[in-house]
Amino acid sequence: MRIDLHTHSTASDGTDTPTELVRNAAAAGLDVVALTDHDTVGGHAEARAALPGGLTLITGAELSCRIDGVSLHMLAYLFDPEEPELARERELVRDDRVPRAQGMVAKLRDLGVPITWEQVARIAGDGAVGRPHIATALVDLGVVPTVSDAFTSEWLANDGRAYVQKHELDPFDAIRLVKAAGGVTVFAHPLAVKRGSCVPEGAIAELAAAGLDGIEVDHMDHDDPTRARLRGMAADLGLLPTGSSDYHGSRKTCRLGDYTTDPEIYGEIVRRATGAFPVPGTGG
Repeated sequence: MRIDLHTHSTASDGTDTPTELVRNAAAAGLDVVALTDHDTVGGHAEARAALPGGLTLITGAELSCRIDGVSLHMLAYLFDPEEPELARERELVRDDRVPRAQGMVAKLRDLGVPITWEQVARIAGDGAVGRPHIATALVDLGVVPTVSDAFTSEWLANDGRAYVQKHELDPFDAIRLVKAAGGVTVFAHPLAVKRGSCVPEGAIAELAAAGLDGIEVDHMDHDDPTRARLRGMAADLGLLPTGSSDYHGSRKTCRLGDYTTDPEIYGEIVRRATGAFPVPGTGG
């Protein structure tokens, strides 16, 4: 089985619609794909309706969190999307995305970049606006050559000149809320140093003790030594090691299925979940 547990659609900051995403996942030879848009489940219904035969959909979200001043992302799988407390927290994060993005646009303009909010809003469309949309605008303006080049201290990284903080969950609360909604939590790209400051390993151990289920090991932002280090950490802490593409369509260079999750690990994630269940494709 080929299993990719981290992808994004136009419901947040990907360039594929949910329909295109599941069809592209099937064309890429995947057996299982997780749709994990940022702080939203808005793409799930469309993805379900379009799901090709032979492909299984895992519903999820990538939750924005912060601990000791450091941002981190928590992948949440197979939770009940209608559980009220978790739904309320997702809404708070989403509501803060527009003023936060407008603040980054203002900072960029102060730095001499001729970017406008209208341009960013047009790129985001109906999706939950985020830094990749602003990065795309910087590419369109010729400020940086690629979206990834915008995520540096020069521009939009967590310590960047144009960075603006948004409302984010405490990760311990995120674990508690996702578990209460019957879901499973995996710390996304925990040692992606190119994105800015990372959570110290001691904090990862504390999250594991609080009920974190896994850590994303195989990811485009982890080099081979980092993957080996994370795999050892997962073994030491009793965490499930996952692998995923973090696919964003044409907005990033990674492709569907570039990194995948072992079928046994996937099976354990499904076994632990009680809030929702994998959706088998019926040829939609």
